[in-house]
Amino acid sequence: MGTLLTVGFLITNLISYYAAKNTMRDSIINTSLPLTRDNIYSEIQRDIMLPVYVASLMANDTFLKDWVINGEEDLSTIQKYLREIKFKYHLFTSFYVSEKTKHYYYYGGLLKTLSKNDSHDKWYDEFISQHVPYELVVDTNQAANNALTIFINHRVYDYEHNLLGVTGVGLDLERITNLLSAYRVKYNRDIYLVDQEGLIKAHSDKELVEAANIRLMPGIKDIAHSVLNISQHSEDFEYNRHREHILLTKRYIPELRWFLLVEQSQDKAIANIWYNFIKSTILGLLVTAIVVFIIMSSVNYYNRRLERLAITDELTGSYNRREFSRIYDKAVQWYKKNEEPFSVILVDIDNFKIINDAKGHAAGDSVIKAVTRICKNSIRGNDLIARWGGDEFIMLIYGDSNTASTIAERIQRYMSQDEELLTITSDIDDITLSIGISEYTVTDSEDSITIRADKALYSAKESGRNKVIITQSPQKY
Repeated sequence: MGTLLTVGFLITNLISYYAAKNTMRDSIINTSLPLTRDNIYSEIQRDIMLPVYVASLMANDTFLKDWVINGEEDLSTIQKYLREIKFKYHLFTSFYVSEKTKHYYYYGGLLKTLSKNDSHDKWYDEFISQHVPYELVVDTNQAANNALTIFINHRVYDYEHNLLGVTGVGLDLERITNLLSAYRVKYNRDIYLVDQEGLIKAHSDKELVEAANIRLMPGIKDIAHSVLNISQHSEDFEYNRHREHILLTKRYIPELRWFLLVEQSQDKAIANIWYNFIKSTILGLLVTAIVVFIIMSSVNYYNRRLERLAITDELTGSYNRREFSRIYDKAVQWYKKNEEPFSVILVDIDNFKIINDAKGHAAGDSVIKAVTRICKNSIRGNDLIARWGGDEFIMLIYGDSNTASTIAERIQRYMSQDEELLTITSDIDDITLSIGISEYTVTDSEDSITIRADKALYSAKESGRNKVIITQSPQKY
Protein backbone atom coordinates (compact mmCIF):
# COMPACT_ATOMS: atom_id res chain seq x y z
CA MET A 1 0.00 0.00 0.00
CA GLY A 2 2.86 2.36 0.90
CA THR A 3 4.50 1.66 -2.45
CA LEU A 4 1.24 2.26 -4.28
CA LEU A 5 0.71 5.56 -2.50
CA THR A 6 4.31 6.62 -3.14
CA VAL A 7 4.13 5.77 -6.85
CA GLY A 8 0.78 7.47 -7.13
CA PHE A 9 2.09 10.58 -5.41
CA LEU A 10 5.19 10.71 -7.62
CA ILE A 11 3.08 10.42 -10.76
CA THR A 12 0.81 13.15 -9.48
CA ASN A 13 3.76 15.33 -8.59
CA LEU A 14 5.30 14.83 -12.03
CA ILE A 15 2.04 15.88 -13.60
CA SER A 16 2.00 18.89 -11.28
CA TYR A 17 5.57 19.70 -12.28
CA TYR A 18 4.70 19.85 -15.96
CA ALA A 19 1.46 21.66 -15.19
CA ALA A 20 3.46 24.22 -13.19
CA LYS A 21 5.82 24.69 -16.12
CA ASN A 22 2.87 25.31 -18.43
CA THR A 23 1.22 27.58 -15.89
CA MET A 24 4.43 29.58 -15.50
CA ARG A 25 4.74 29.89 -19.25
CA ASP A 26 1.11 30.98 -19.62
CA SER A 27 1.54 33.46 -16.78
CA ILE A 28 4.60 34.99 -18.44
CA ILE A 29 2.94 35.22 -21.85
CA ASN A 30 -0.50 36.35 -20.74
CA THR A 31 0.17 38.34 -17.57
CA SER A 32 3.63 39.34 -16.47
CA LEU A 33 5.17 40.20 -19.85
CA PRO A 34 2.15 42.23 -21.04
CA LEU A 35 1.98 43.97 -17.63
CA THR A 36 5.65 44.93 -17.83
CA ARG A 37 5.20 46.06 -21.41
CA ASP A 38 2.19 48.22 -20.62
CA ASN A 39 3.80 49.75 -17.52
CA ILE A 40 6.85 50.80 -19.51
CA TYR A 41 4.65 52.01 -22.35
CA SER A 42 2.78 54.24 -19.91
CA GLU A 43 6.05 55.59 -18.50
CA ILE A 44 7.37 56.36 -21.98
CA GLN A 45 4.07 57.95 -22.98
CA ARG A 46 4.24 60.15 -19.89
CA ASP A 47 7.79 61.24 -20.71
CA ILE A 48 7.09 61.74 -24.42
CA MET A 49 3.68 63.39 -24.48
CA LEU A 50 4.71 66.41 -22.40
CA PRO A 51 7.56 67.39 -24.76
CA VAL A 52 5.27 66.89 -27.77
CA TYR A 53 2.69 69.14 -26.14
CA VAL A 54 5.33 71.77 -25.28
CA ALA A 55 6.70 71.74 -28.83
CA SER A 56 3.17 72.29 -30.16
CA LEU A 57 2.67 75.22 -27.78
CA MET A 58 5.95 76.79 -28.91
CA ALA A 59 5.01 76.40 -32.57
CA ASN A 60 1.79 78.30 -31.96
CA ASP A 61 3.22 80.90 -29.58
CA THR A 62 2.54 84.41 -30.91
CA PHE A 63 5.60 85.72 -29.09
CA LEU A 64 7.91 83.40 -31.04
CA LYS A 65 6.16 84.16 -34.31
CA ASP A 66 6.31 87.92 -33.78
CA TRP A 67 9.99 87.79 -32.79
CA VAL A 68 10.84 85.97 -36.01
CA ILE A 69 8.63 88.17 -38.21
CA ASN A 70 10.20 91.31 -36.69
CA GLY A 71 13.66 90.26 -37.87
CA GLU A 72 14.98 88.03 -35.09
CA GLU A 73 16.36 91.02 -33.19
CA ASP A 74 17.60 90.96 -29.60
CA LEU A 75 19.20 87.56 -29.10
CA SER A 76 18.71 87.77 -25.33
CA THR A 77 14.93 87.73 -25.80
CA ILE A 78 14.81 84.38 -27.60
CA GLN A 79 17.47 83.02 -25.26
CA LYS A 80 15.36 83.85 -22.20
CA TYR A 81 12.29 82.38 -23.87
CA LEU A 82 14.01 79.06 -24.69
CA ARG A 83 15.66 78.89 -21.27
CA GLU A 84 12.29 79.41 -19.57
CA ILE A 85 10.78 76.57 -21.65
CA LYS A 86 13.66 74.23 -20.79
CA PHE A 87 13.64 74.75 -17.05
CA LYS A 88 9.90 75.13 -16.58
CA TYR A 89 9.18 71.75 -18.14
CA HIS A 90 12.41 70.05 -16.99
CA LEU A 91 13.56 69.33 -20.53
CA PHE A 92 17.01 68.48 -21.83
CA THR A 93 17.05 71.25 -24.42
CA SER A 94 14.88 73.73 -26.31
CA PHE A 95 15.60 75.34 -29.67
CA TYR A 96 14.40 77.30 -32.68
CA VAL A 97 15.83 77.19 -36.23
CA SER A 98 14.98 80.06 -38.57
CA GLU A 99 13.98 79.24 -42.14
CA LYS A 100 15.18 82.63 -43.32
CA THR A 101 18.58 82.91 -41.61
CA LYS A 102 19.15 79.20 -40.78
CA HIS A 103 20.25 80.37 -37.33
CA TYR A 104 20.01 77.67 -34.68
CA TYR A 105 18.96 79.28 -31.38
CA TYR A 106 18.92 77.40 -28.11
CA TYR A 107 18.59 78.20 -24.41
CA GLY A 108 22.25 79.23 -24.32
CA GLY A 109 21.99 81.68 -27.22
CA LEU A 110 22.96 81.23 -30.88
CA LEU A 111 24.46 77.76 -31.33
CA LYS A 112 25.27 77.83 -35.05
CA THR A 113 24.06 78.60 -38.55
CA LEU A 114 22.92 75.53 -40.43
CA SER A 115 24.99 74.56 -43.43
CA LYS A 116 24.16 72.22 -46.28
CA ASN A 117 27.76 71.03 -46.13
CA ASP A 118 27.39 69.86 -42.53
CA SER A 119 26.00 66.31 -42.41
CA HIS A 120 24.71 66.96 -38.92
CA ASP A 121 22.41 69.67 -40.29
CA LYS A 122 20.68 67.45 -42.87
CA TRP A 123 17.90 66.76 -40.40
CA TYR A 124 16.38 70.17 -41.08
CA ASP A 125 15.86 69.73 -44.82
CA GLU A 126 14.75 66.13 -44.34
CA PHE A 127 12.11 67.19 -41.85
CA ILE A 128 10.88 70.10 -44.00
CA SER A 129 10.58 67.81 -47.03
CA GLN A 130 8.30 65.39 -45.17
CA HIS A 131 5.43 67.90 -44.87
CA VAL A 132 4.40 66.58 -41.45
CA PRO A 133 3.57 68.93 -38.54
CA TYR A 134 6.11 67.34 -36.19
CA GLU A 135 8.46 64.40 -35.78
CA LEU A 136 10.44 62.62 -33.08
CA VAL A 137 14.00 61.63 -33.90
CA VAL A 138 17.05 60.45 -32.00
CA ASP A 139 20.17 62.48 -32.74
CA THR A 140 23.27 63.81 -31.03
CA ASN A 141 22.85 67.12 -29.26
CA GLN A 142 25.70 69.47 -30.20
CA ALA A 143 24.69 71.82 -27.41
CA ALA A 144 25.24 69.07 -24.82
CA ASN A 145 28.48 67.31 -25.78
CA ASN A 146 26.71 65.30 -28.49
CA ALA A 147 24.58 63.40 -25.99
CA LEU A 148 21.93 61.20 -27.60
CA THR A 149 18.66 63.09 -27.45
CA ILE A 150 15.07 62.50 -28.52
CA PHE A 151 14.23 65.67 -30.44
CA ILE A 152 10.65 66.78 -31.01
CA ASN A 153 10.78 68.99 -34.11
CA HIS A 154 7.71 71.11 -34.90
CA ARG A 155 7.03 73.41 -37.84
CA VAL A 156 6.35 77.09 -37.18
CA TYR A 157 4.14 79.07 -39.57
CA ASP A 158 3.33 82.76 -39.70
CA TYR A 159 -0.20 84.10 -39.68
CA GLU A 160 -0.51 83.50 -43.44
CA HIS A 161 0.75 79.92 -43.15
CA ASN A 162 4.20 80.63 -44.48
CA LEU A 163 7.01 78.56 -42.99
CA LEU A 164 9.04 80.51 -40.43
CA GLY A 165 11.23 77.66 -39.23
CA VAL A 166 11.35 74.73 -36.84
CA THR A 167 11.08 74.81 -33.07
CA GLY A 168 11.03 72.10 -30.49
CA VAL A 169 12.51 70.51 -27.42
CA GLY A 170 14.78 67.60 -26.57
CA LEU A 171 14.36 64.74 -24.14
CA ASP A 172 17.48 63.13 -22.77
CA LEU A 173 17.63 59.59 -24.11
CA GLU A 174 19.42 58.70 -20.89
CA ARG A 175 16.09 59.04 -19.06
CA ILE A 176 14.54 56.37 -21.26
CA THR A 177 17.65 54.20 -21.01
CA ASN A 178 17.64 54.47 -17.20
CA LEU A 179 13.96 53.56 -17.16
CA LEU A 180 14.64 50.46 -19.25
CA SER A 181 17.61 49.54 -17.05
CA ALA A 182 15.52 49.86 -13.90
CA TYR A 183 12.84 47.60 -15.30
CA ARG A 184 15.45 45.13 -16.49
CA VAL A 185 16.78 44.82 -12.93
CA LYS A 186 13.32 44.71 -11.40
CA TYR A 187 11.80 42.14 -13.72
CA ASN A 188 14.94 40.39 -15.03
CA ARG A 189 13.85 41.00 -18.61
CA ASP A 190 15.47 42.59 -21.65
CA ILE A 191 13.60 45.76 -22.61
CA TYR A 192 14.46 47.92 -25.57
CA LEU A 193 13.11 50.20 -28.30
CA VAL A 194 13.60 49.72 -32.04
CA ASP A 195 12.58 51.83 -35.00
CA GLN A 196 10.58 50.63 -38.00
CA GLU A 197 13.75 49.39 -39.67
CA GLY A 198 14.72 47.29 -36.66
CA LEU A 199 17.54 49.56 -35.46
CA ILE A 200 17.83 49.61 -31.66
CA LYS A 201 17.11 53.13 -30.40
CA ALA A 202 17.17 52.61 -26.64
CA HIS A 203 18.63 49.74 -24.63
CA SER A 204 20.09 49.16 -21.18
CA ASP A 205 23.27 48.15 -23.07
CA LYS A 206 24.34 51.48 -24.57
CA GLU A 207 26.69 49.77 -27.02
CA LEU A 208 23.70 48.39 -28.89
CA VAL A 209 22.01 51.80 -29.34
CA GLU A 210 22.16 52.99 -32.97
CA ALA A 211 24.49 50.03 -33.68
CA ALA A 212 22.48 46.77 -33.56
CA ASN A 213 19.54 45.78 -35.74
CA ILE A 214 17.13 42.99 -34.82
CA ARG A 215 17.04 41.95 -38.50
CA LEU A 216 20.62 40.76 -38.04
CA MET A 217 20.54 39.47 -34.47
CA PRO A 218 20.58 35.68 -33.86
CA GLY A 219 17.15 34.11 -33.39
CA ILE A 220 15.03 37.23 -33.52
CA LYS A 221 16.06 37.91 -37.12
CA ASP A 222 13.82 35.01 -38.17
CA ILE A 223 10.72 36.79 -36.85
CA ALA A 224 11.90 40.38 -37.30
CA HIS A 225 9.57 41.00 -40.24
CA SER A 226 6.51 40.10 -38.13
CA VAL A 227 7.82 42.01 -35.11
CA LEU A 228 8.28 45.16 -37.19
CA ASN A 229 4.79 44.95 -38.65
CA ILE A 230 2.88 48.03 -37.44
CA SER A 231 -0.27 47.07 -35.57
CA GLN A 232 -2.54 48.89 -33.16
CA HIS A 233 -2.68 45.76 -31.02
CA SER A 234 0.03 44.27 -28.85
CA GLU A 235 1.48 40.99 -30.11
CA ASP A 236 3.45 38.08 -28.65
CA PHE A 237 6.23 36.04 -30.26
CA GLU A 238 8.67 33.22 -29.48
CA TYR A 239 12.10 32.38 -30.84
CA ASN A 240 15.26 30.46 -29.95
CA ARG A 241 18.60 32.16 -29.29
CA HIS A 242 21.69 30.06 -28.58
CA ARG A 243 19.57 27.08 -27.35
CA GLU A 244 17.57 29.42 -25.14
CA HIS A 245 13.82 29.83 -25.69
CA ILE A 246 12.81 33.48 -25.63
CA LEU A 247 9.30 34.89 -25.10
CA LEU A 248 8.80 38.34 -26.60
CA THR A 249 5.97 40.86 -26.54
CA LYS A 250 5.80 44.11 -28.48
CA ARG A 251 3.79 47.32 -28.58
CA TYR A 252 3.97 50.04 -31.19
CA ILE A 253 4.47 53.59 -29.89
CA PRO A 254 2.93 55.84 -32.56
CA GLU A 255 4.30 59.05 -31.04
CA LEU A 256 7.86 57.76 -31.50
CA ARG A 257 7.15 55.51 -34.47
CA TRP A 258 9.14 52.91 -32.54
CA PHE A 259 8.40 49.48 -31.15
CA LEU A 260 8.70 48.61 -27.47
CA LEU A 261 10.05 45.06 -27.10
CA VAL A 262 10.08 43.09 -23.85
CA GLU A 263 11.83 39.70 -23.72
CA GLN A 264 12.17 37.00 -21.12
CA SER A 265 14.02 33.71 -21.18
CA GLN A 266 11.52 30.93 -20.61
CA ASP A 267 14.30 28.56 -19.50
CA LYS A 268 15.55 30.89 -16.75
CA ALA A 269 12.03 31.64 -15.57
CA ILE A 270 11.25 27.98 -14.94
CA ALA A 271 14.70 26.96 -13.68
CA ASN A 272 13.53 26.89 -10.06
CA ILE A 273 10.54 24.69 -10.80
CA TRP A 274 12.66 21.51 -10.80
CA TYR A 275 14.11 22.40 -7.41
CA ASN A 276 10.62 23.06 -6.11
CA PHE A 277 9.52 19.73 -7.58
CA ILE A 278 12.17 17.81 -5.59
CA LYS A 279 11.39 19.72 -2.42
CA SER A 280 7.65 19.33 -2.76
CA THR A 281 8.05 15.60 -3.46
CA ILE A 282 9.96 15.03 -0.22
CA LEU A 283 7.59 17.12 1.84
CA GLY A 284 4.54 15.83 0.04
CA LEU A 285 5.26 12.23 0.92
CA LEU A 286 4.90 13.17 4.59
CA VAL A 287 1.54 14.82 4.24
CA THR A 288 -0.11 12.92 1.36
CA ALA A 289 -2.79 11.36 3.49
CA ILE A 290 -3.73 14.67 5.13
CA VAL A 291 -3.82 16.49 1.81
CA VAL A 292 -6.01 13.83 0.22
CA PHE A 293 -8.38 13.98 3.15
CA ILE A 294 -8.60 17.78 3.03
CA ILE A 295 -9.06 17.81 -0.73
CA MET A 296 -11.80 15.21 -0.72
CA SER A 297 -13.58 16.92 2.14
CA SER A 298 -13.37 20.28 0.41
CA VAL A 299 -14.50 18.89 -2.95
CA ASN A 300 -17.49 17.18 -1.37
CA TYR A 301 -18.41 20.31 0.57
CA TYR A 302 -18.26 22.58 -2.45
CA ASN A 303 -20.03 20.07 -4.67
CA ARG A 304 -22.92 19.98 -2.25
CA ARG A 305 -22.88 23.75 -2.08
CA LEU A 306 -22.83 24.07 -5.87
CA GLU A 307 -25.69 21.62 -6.16
CA ARG A 308 -27.72 23.75 -3.79
CA LEU A 309 -26.79 26.95 -5.61
CA ALA A 310 -27.77 25.40 -8.94
CA ILE A 311 -31.37 24.80 -7.89
CA THR A 312 -32.08 27.55 -5.34
CA ASP A 313 -32.49 31.30 -5.38
CA GLU A 314 -29.73 33.00 -3.40
CA LEU A 315 -31.91 35.63 -1.71
CA THR A 316 -34.93 33.58 -0.66
CA GLY A 317 -33.59 30.03 -0.47
CA SER A 318 -36.57 28.83 -2.54
CA TYR A 319 -36.22 26.97 -5.81
CA ASN A 320 -35.08 28.93 -8.87
CA ARG A 321 -36.68 29.05 -12.28
CA ARG A 322 -34.51 26.26 -13.70
CA GLU A 323 -35.49 23.85 -10.92
CA PHE A 324 -39.16 24.76 -11.36
CA SER A 325 -38.92 23.64 -15.00
CA ARG A 326 -37.50 20.27 -13.92
CA ILE A 327 -40.19 19.69 -11.29
CA TYR A 328 -42.87 20.85 -13.73
CA ASP A 329 -41.80 18.08 -16.12
CA LYS A 330 -42.11 15.55 -13.27
CA ALA A 331 -45.60 16.88 -12.46
CA VAL A 332 -46.63 16.35 -16.09
CA GLN A 333 -45.46 12.73 -15.91
CA TRP A 334 -47.37 12.34 -12.64
CA TYR A 335 -50.51 13.69 -14.30
CA LYS A 336 -50.20 11.34 -17.26
CA LYS A 337 -49.69 8.36 -14.96
CA ASN A 338 -52.29 9.10 -12.27
CA GLU A 339 -54.61 11.61 -14.00
CA GLU A 340 -54.51 13.76 -10.88
CA PRO A 341 -54.65 17.51 -11.60
CA PHE A 342 -52.10 20.13 -10.68
CA SER A 343 -52.13 23.91 -10.98
CA VAL A 344 -49.77 26.83 -11.27
CA ILE A 345 -50.01 29.93 -9.08
CA LEU A 346 -48.23 33.10 -10.18
CA VAL A 347 -47.77 35.71 -7.41
CA ASP A 348 -46.65 39.34 -7.72
CA ILE A 349 -46.08 41.82 -4.88
CA ASP A 350 -48.25 44.89 -5.43
CA ASN A 351 -46.52 48.28 -5.67
CA PHE A 352 -43.13 46.74 -4.92
CA LYS A 353 -41.37 49.70 -6.52
CA ILE A 354 -42.92 51.98 -3.90
CA ILE A 355 -41.36 49.84 -1.17
CA ASN A 356 -37.93 50.07 -2.77
CA ASP A 357 -38.24 53.80 -3.30
CA ALA A 358 -39.54 54.52 0.18
CA LYS A 359 -37.51 52.05 2.22
CA GLY A 360 -34.55 51.14 0.07
CA HIS A 361 -33.51 47.89 -1.58
CA ALA A 362 -32.56 46.27 1.72
CA ALA A 363 -36.14 46.62 2.92
CA GLY A 364 -37.34 45.38 -0.46
CA ASP A 365 -35.23 42.25 -0.06
CA SER A 366 -36.67 41.74 3.42
CA VAL A 367 -40.19 41.93 2.00
CA ILE A 368 -39.33 39.36 -0.69
CA LYS A 369 -37.94 36.98 1.95
CA ALA A 370 -40.99 37.49 4.18
CA VAL A 371 -43.37 36.77 1.28
CA THR A 372 -41.36 33.62 0.46
CA ARG A 373 -41.68 32.45 4.06
CA ILE A 374 -45.45 33.08 4.11
CA CYS A 375 -45.93 31.20 0.85
CA LYS A 376 -43.87 28.24 2.08
CA ASN A 377 -45.93 28.09 5.29
CA SER A 378 -49.16 28.18 3.26
CA ILE A 379 -48.50 25.34 0.84
CA ARG A 380 -48.38 21.61 1.55
CA GLY A 381 -45.39 19.32 1.72
CA ASN A 382 -45.59 18.08 -1.87
CA ASP A 383 -46.21 21.56 -3.35
CA LEU A 384 -43.34 23.86 -4.23
CA ILE A 385 -42.53 27.53 -4.58
CA ALA A 386 -39.89 29.10 -6.84
CA ARG A 387 -38.77 32.64 -7.41
CA TRP A 388 -39.86 33.52 -10.91
CA GLY A 389 -37.89 36.79 -11.09
CA GLY A 390 -37.75 40.11 -9.25
CA ASP A 391 -40.82 40.29 -7.01
CA GLU A 392 -42.69 37.44 -8.74
CA PHE A 393 -43.08 33.89 -7.40
CA ILE A 394 -44.49 30.76 -8.99
CA MET A 395 -45.98 27.77 -7.17
CA LEU A 396 -46.83 24.30 -8.39
CA ILE A 397 -49.81 22.97 -6.48
CA TYR A 398 -50.95 19.34 -6.67
CA GLY A 399 -54.68 19.81 -7.05
CA ASP A 400 -57.22 21.57 -9.24
CA SER A 401 -57.68 25.31 -9.56
CA ASN A 402 -60.08 25.40 -6.59
CA THR A 403 -57.44 23.84 -4.35
CA ALA A 404 -54.91 26.37 -5.65
CA SER A 405 -57.37 29.19 -5.02
CA THR A 406 -57.81 28.08 -1.40
CA ILE A 407 -54.05 28.15 -0.90
CA ALA A 408 -53.80 31.56 -2.58
CA GLU A 409 -56.46 33.02 -0.30
CA ARG A 410 -54.66 31.52 2.70
CA ILE A 411 -51.46 33.28 1.58
CA GLN A 412 -53.26 36.60 1.30
CA ARG A 413 -54.75 36.13 4.76
CA TYR A 414 -51.38 35.36 6.31
CA MET A 415 -49.93 38.40 4.55
CA SER A 416 -52.26 40.71 6.42
CA GLN A 417 -51.44 39.06 9.76
CA ASP A 418 -47.67 38.63 9.55
CA GLU A 419 -46.01 40.74 12.26
CA GLU A 420 -42.57 40.83 10.65
CA LEU A 421 -44.01 42.07 7.36
CA LEU A 422 -46.11 44.66 9.15
CA THR A 423 -43.01 45.91 10.98
CA ILE A 424 -41.03 46.30 7.77
CA THR A 425 -43.80 48.30 6.11
CA SER A 426 -45.08 50.10 9.19
CA ASP A 427 -45.15 53.58 7.62
CA ILE A 428 -46.53 52.67 4.20
CA ASP A 429 -49.68 50.99 2.95
CA ASP A 430 -50.23 47.29 3.62
CA ILE A 431 -48.30 44.89 1.40
CA THR A 432 -50.65 42.88 -0.81
CA LEU A 433 -50.34 40.26 -3.51
CA SER A 434 -51.96 39.88 -6.90
CA ILE A 435 -52.35 36.21 -7.82
CA GLY A 436 -53.13 34.39 -11.06
CA ILE A 437 -54.03 30.68 -11.22
CA SER A 438 -54.04 28.23 -14.11
CA GLU A 439 -54.86 24.51 -14.03
CA TYR A 440 -52.89 22.07 -16.20
CA THR A 441 -54.46 20.40 -19.26
CA VAL A 442 -52.97 17.73 -21.51
CA THR A 443 -52.37 20.28 -24.25
CA ASP A 444 -50.29 22.52 -21.98
CA SER A 445 -46.61 23.22 -22.14
CA GLU A 446 -44.75 25.06 -19.41
CA ASP A 447 -44.96 28.26 -21.45
CA SER A 448 -48.69 28.00 -22.17
CA ILE A 449 -49.76 27.32 -18.57
CA THR A 450 -47.55 30.10 -17.18
CA ILE A 451 -48.80 32.50 -19.86
CA ARG A 452 -52.39 31.82 -18.77
CA ALA A 453 -51.44 32.32 -15.13
CA ASP A 454 -49.65 35.54 -16.07
CA LYS A 455 -52.77 36.81 -17.88
CA ALA A 456 -54.81 36.06 -14.77
CA LEU A 457 -52.23 37.89 -12.68
CA TYR A 458 -52.46 40.86 -15.02
CA SER A 459 -56.24 40.85 -14.67
CA ALA A 460 -55.83 40.86 -10.87
CA LYS A 461 -53.59 43.89 -11.18
CA GLU A 462 -56.01 45.66 -13.51
CA SER A 463 -59.00 45.00 -11.27
CA GLY A 464 -57.51 46.74 -8.28
CA ARG A 465 -54.74 44.43 -7.02
CA ASN A 466 -54.87 42.17 -3.95
CA LYS A 467 -57.02 39.76 -5.96
CA VAL A 468 -56.97 36.07 -6.83
CA ILE A 469 -58.11 35.31 -10.37
CA ILE A 470 -58.40 31.86 -11.94
CA THR A 471 -57.87 31.74 -15.68
CA GLN A 472 -60.26 29.78 -17.83
CA SER A 473 -58.45 26.65 -19.00
CA PRO A 474 -58.89 25.31 -22.55
CA GLN A 475 -61.01 22.23 -23.18
CA LYS A 476 -59.60 19.23 -21.27
CA TYR A 477 -59.10 15.96 -23.11
